[in-house]
Amino acid sequence: MTKVGRSGFRLGLAITAAVSFLSQAAAAEERVVNFYNWSNYIAPGVLEAFTKETGIKVVYDTFDANETLETRLMAGKSGYDVVVPTAYFLQRQIKANIFQKLDKSKLPNLANAWPMVTKHLATYDPGNVYAANYMWGTTGIGYNVVKVKQILGPDAKIDSWDIVFKPENLAKFKDCGVHMLDSADDIFPAALNWLGLDPNSTKQADLEKAAEAVAKVRPSVRKFHSSEYLSALATGEICFVVGWSGDIMQARARAAEAKNSSGVEIGYAIPKEGAQMFFDNLAIPADAKNVNEAYELINYLYRPEVAAKNADFLSYASGNLASQKLVDPKILNDKNIYPDEATLSKLFVITAREPATQRIINRLWTKVKTGR
Repeated sequence: MTKVGRSGFRLGLAITAAVSFLSQAAAAEERVVNFYNWSNYIAPGVLEAFTKETGIKVVYDTFDANETLETRLMAGKSGYDVVVPTAYFLQRQIKANIFQKLDKSKLPNLANAWPMVTKHLATYDPGNVYAANYMWGTTGIGYNVVKVKQILGPDAKIDSWDIVFKPENLAKFKDCGVHMLDSADDIFPAALNWLGLDPNSTKQADLEKAAEAVAKVRPSVRKFHSSEYLSALATGEICFVVGWSGDIMQARARAAEAKNSSGVEIGYAIPKEGAQMFFDNLAIPADAKNVNEAYELINYLYRPEVAAKNADFLSYASGNLASQKLVDPKILNDKNIYPDEATLSKLFVITAREPATQRIINRLWTKVKTGR
């Protein structure tokens, strides 16, 4: 090899090494946050705007059951930096030391939190040490307005759990399609409340009564699922669901957008006997690797304009009080999304059960779904 050849070869090696070093340095400097959230639970463009502003890449995964999230967290090394547990799961997970305490000096936008929601959340997280509310809503009844009138008559009104838990009533909707949440923590409390029992009861006899009530209407339920009903209701594939308020409102919005072709109109009811009020919250797992990035994401989601964008798209109420000035009036003035005092007075919350009680609930729920 000539001197020129050797020099060129050495120069090539040097360039290759330099490129490799720079690539490694760039990789080392890349900032990432791993976010595990519920299905259909963030407005389009929010995460992209966060990345554009901060340079932090968001690795985004979704789940549709608290049990799925809890299994990942309990096993340890979940790989996530921000997760969104519902409050009654959060309560149990705090006791298991799954989350790290929030350094609120890194979350200045928490000043925008809604005191009413913060107070409720403190039931599960005393002192609001571990979590900040993301969205909150209710568990109620979603239905196809036209189908209901066809089945029950033009003056029919959906306003009671009787339509769900009296077998002869729910059977009327069997042919047009009934879904229920695949969530014992939503369906059993509704049944307990309808039976005149404490929605938070841990008595096995009470839980068995709730399971029996659900089992009696089981033949009319086409599917237990916690996310598919949104699209199925919007397209007219089903006509009735026990589901989450925001999902049903999203189905309503989708149906309205396609009304000229689908003719589907969706209604939502908070039953007069009362309904569950739930809180979904932002928390940082104890073993999160990208903690600074997690704080930046949570703080970003707590900007009033970002929280309002999410509330508008999701049709859930935000735990961010300052965002209400920016929320679409159609959303803000909808009492099924932002309940008034009269509606709030009908709502109840449920708290975490001890593991032994939860095992009973899980066993009863499996029996209800399988019929065995």
